[in-house]
Amino acid sequence: MKETLEPKEAFPYKGPTEDIRIKYQHIFDYRGKLPIRYSKIVFDKSIALLLLGIALPILIFLKILYVLEGWLIRENAGSMIFYYNAVSAGKIIPKYKLRLIKQKFIDTEGAKRHDWIAFSAEWSVESQTYVGRIVKKFYLDELPQFWSVLKGDMSIVGPRPLSVLHYERDLAQGNVTRRMLKGGLLGLGHINKGTSEMGKADYEYEYIDKYLKYSWVDLLRLDCFIIWKGLILILKGGGH
Repeated sequence: MKETLEPKEAFPYKGPTEDIRIKYQHIFDYRGKLPIRYSKIVFDKSIALLLLGIALPILIFLKILYVLEGWLIRENAGSMIFYYNAVSAGKIIPKYKLRLIKQKFIDTEGAKRHDWIAFSAEWSVESQTYVGRIVKKFYLDELPQFWSVLKGDMSIVGPRPLSVLHYERDLAQGNVTRRMLKGGLLGLGHINKGTSEMGKADYEYEYIDKYLKYSWVDLLRLDCFIIWKGLILILKGGGH
């Protein structure tokens, strides 16, 4: 079995500070499941259906590129979509992504178990396929997760779902947000990718606080703001 080292970029998430524990004590004290916001569910599924329709031609085009690259460079061949086990609202789900790396950088046995660590070489340029570099630059590897939103495993906006390994690490350092709320494609913290703000726990607690307190109109307005900021991040093409 290949030795797979975890890149330092894989887990930027920090534990809650004492200030967070005091400010959001009601979240740490919360027992049971969060109330269902039906307007958010309808919004999520409507947006996911719309964006899946928009993404379909892009995915077809990318599939052609994956096949062509695999035909021209044999070591870059392989399936376009894979998944690893992640956690959303405390539940293990398949987190679908587009493959970015060459087959030789994938731990075959780990991939069969759908362990995140088997695919963790994606931050190394050496490991990426040519198409994979483009896909990562514009975050296109996340496109299959619109299907996860449509079937109810994820939301458009929420704390990013972490691999089982990282979820357990997040819980161990004292965070509770990812067992309370469905993971999202975007989140208040996630739109800060590429900055020192990425990984700060404040944003996840701020979002749950607003989830509990906001009217359905204000919550959807917040989600739209986060989606807009996420779109700007994507168009910048940082690939963080």
